[in-house]
Amino acid sequence: MMELTARPLTAEAFAPFGDVIDARTSAAFPINNGRTQRHHDLARVEILDAPSRALISVFVSQPVSLPLEIELLERHPLGSQAFMPLHEERFIVVVAPPGDEIDPMRICAFVTDGRQGVNYRAGTWHAIHSVLEHEGEFLVVDRGGSDNLDERPMTIRVVV
Repeated sequence: MMELTARPLTAEAFAPFGDVIDARTSAAFPINNGRTQRHHDLARVEILDAPSRALISVFVSQPVSLPLEIELLERHPLGSQAFMPLHEERFIVVVAPPGDEIDPMRICAFVTDGRQGVNYRAGTWHAIHSVLEHEGEFLVVDRGGSDNLDERPMTIRVVV
C-alpha cells in the first residue's frame, strides 16, 4: 500500500493539477456601489465538449477518519471540477496528473486550511471528497453528463 503525507495546500504545489481557490490571495475590485469586493475569475472552468453544460451544486460530506484509506482515484476527462468549502471545512486532496495511466510516483496529497478550495483540471486524477473534523458543505462547479467519469482502483493511505 502506498502511504502519503498530506502537506499544506499552496497554489504553487497544486498548479500541475488545477487551481487553488482562495480569495485571501487574489486581487479584488469594488462592485455594487462599493458594498461588495469581487474576487474575480479565481479558477478556470473547463468544459471540453460543446453539448454539455456547467453545473453548480452543493455537496454535503461526512467526515473521514485518519489515516485516510483510499480505494480508488477518479477523473473527469471532459471538464474541470471545483470544490469550495462554505463553512471553513478542512479537507484532504489527493491528486495525480492527467493521463491514461496513473504514475504512483506522481501522486500528491494536500490538506486545505478550511478557507481554500480547489479546481481540478479536466482529466486530473483525484480521490473522492474527504472532509475532516465535521460534516461539510461545499459549493461544486463541474460539467454535467454521465460520460465524464473514469475510476481506477488504487490503494493509498494518507496521513496528516
